[in-house]
Amino acid sequence: MYYPEPITRLMESYMKLPGIGEKTASRLAFYTVNMREEDVTNFAKNLVSVKRDLTYCSVCGNITDSDPCPICSDKNRDQSTILVVEQSKDVAALEKVQDYRGLYHVLHGVLSPIEGTGPEDINISSLLKRLQNEEVKEVIVATNANIEGKATATYLSRLIKPAEIK
Repeated sequence: MYYPEPITRLMESYMKLPGIGEKTASRLAFYTVNMREEDVTNFAKNLVSVKRDLTYCSVCGNITDSDPCPICSDKNRDQSTILVVEQSKDVAALEKVQDYRGLYHVLHGVLSPIEGTGPEDINISSLLKRLQNEEVKEVIVATNANIEGKATATYLSRLIKPAEIK
């Protein structure tokens, strides 16, 4: 089907997003065409802001706009417990529940020999540095229950065990 070049380029951009195929990209592109210019401009600014204004927390690896992140900076949180997750979106989901009051550590992936992802490719070394703090008494590994998540959890538990941390 023929689309004007700007719509084709916009559709191609939308299709780079996960789960967006040609049909959804077309729908989003035409929706964007009908948006007010001010809303499109704000949308574009927000996209650019996400890339320019966010960084990773130097302590836990969570995505943040301040370093250290608000969670690591919160002295009211339980400093003795670290919950290890795969991605920043996992932190957001757990914080939404408002049940956990400890600290986090974001791996930014899992071990996957098939994908070529080894221990040096995910955020493990900074976790081990954090565990040298005598205040840390417990590490909870909350990776997904798939093969890669289980392999990562097993690998981490073997690394952590000598430190005698629960």
